[in-house]
Amino acid sequence: MSLPPVEVPSGAMRFNSDSQKLEYWDGAQWLQVSTFSPNLNGGARGLFGGGYTAPTSGNPPTLTLQNLIEYVNIASTGNSQDFGDLTVTRRDACSFSSNTRGVFSGGQLPSPGVLYNTIDYITYSSTGDATDFGDATSKPISSSGCSSSTRGIMFAGYAQPVNANVNNIDYVTISSTGNAVKFGELYANAGSLASACSSSTRGICCGGNPSTNLNVIQHITISTLGNSQDFGDLVTILRNHSAVSNSYRGIIFGGYNNSPLASSINNIQYITIATLGNAVDFGDLSNTRLNGAAFSSQTRGVYGGGYSFSPGPGGGNVMEYITIATAGNAVDFGDTQGSYRTTHTGTSNAHGGL
Repeated sequence: MSLPPVEVPSGAMRFNSDSQKLEYWDGAQWLQVSTFSPNLNGGARGLFGGGYTAPTSGNPPTLTLQNLIEYVNIASTGNSQDFGDLTVTRRDACSFSSNTRGVFSGGQLPSPGVLYNTIDYITYSSTGDATDFGDATSKPISSSGCSSSTRGIMFAGYAQPVNANVNNIDYVTISSTGNAVKFGELYANAGSLASACSSSTRGICCGGNPSTNLNVIQHITISTLGNSQDFGDLVTILRNHSAVSNSYRGIIFGGYNNSPLASSINNIQYITIATLGNAVDFGDLSNTRLNGAAFSSQTRGVYGGGYSFSPGPGGGNVMEYITIATAGNAVDFGDTQGSYRTTHTGTSNAHGGL
C-alpha cells in the first residue's frame, strides 16, 4: 500500500490496511505511530495545579490564589475532582511528568512579587498533597515544562529581578529528588509565557516573550545537553498559550496575539514533532482564551480555564478536548473547580513524552 510522496503533505496520517497500523508521513516515508500501554495505576490522569479560582461568578470575579491540585480521568468526561495541595500557594508555575510522578516548578505570589524556586511532586496513583523535590536554578515564573519518562525539562521564564527574561533550560531526573541542573540555553529568547510539549526524544518550546512576542518554535534532544535549535514557526505570534502532545503530534491551544490587534485567540494549531516545519491550523476552542492550562493522553488533549478579553473581559472554568489524531474543533469535557480558573499549570501521566 503506497501513495505518491509528492501528493502527501508532511504530517499526514493514514490507516495501513495491510499492517492494520496507523501511520504518518514524515516528508520522506510512512512511519508507524508508536503506542504504549504503561501501568497507569488508575488510568490516564490529568492534573491542574496552582493559579487563581473564583468561588462564584461575577464581573469582575473575586479571584483567590490557590495551592489546589485537581484531576480528571482523561479517557472519560466530567468535572475535575480534588487531588491535594501544592507545598506553596502560587501561580505561573510549570509542570511535567513521568507515568508515576507529576512535578511542579517555580511560580509566584502576586504581591509583593514573591518568586519561588520550589520544585514539588505528587504520585499519580494516589491522591494527596505534594512533597518537596528540590530547587530550580533560579526563581522562574511563567516558564514551560515538558519531559520524557525519565527527565523533566524547564524552559526559560522570568527570574529575579522581576520581569527579567532568562533563556536558560534546566532539567531534573524525575524518579529521584534534588535540585535542577542547567541543560543549555534557548537560541531565541522565549523568556516567559511560552508553551512546551514533547515526544520521548524531543522537547519543543513554542512562542513566548512578553516584550517582543515570538512565533518561533525551538527544539532540544531531551537525553542530551545543549542549546535549542530552530524547528519552525507558529501560525501567529503568540504567548500565554498552552501545549500538549502524544508521541508524534504537538497541539497548541489559544493564547494572546498582539498582531495585528491585541487579543486573546481561539485558534488550535499543531506540529509533527519528528519533523521540522511550521505549525498548521487544527481547529478552534469554543471561545477566545489565554492563561489556561492543558494536559493529554496519547489520544486526547484537554484544555481548561483561561481568560478572554476580546470582545470583552471574562473567563471561565470550562474544560474542552480534542482528538489529537484528527483535526477539528474542541468539544466540552466538563468544568474545573470554581467558576473561574486561570494562570494554573497542567500535566498528565500519559502524555507523548512517555
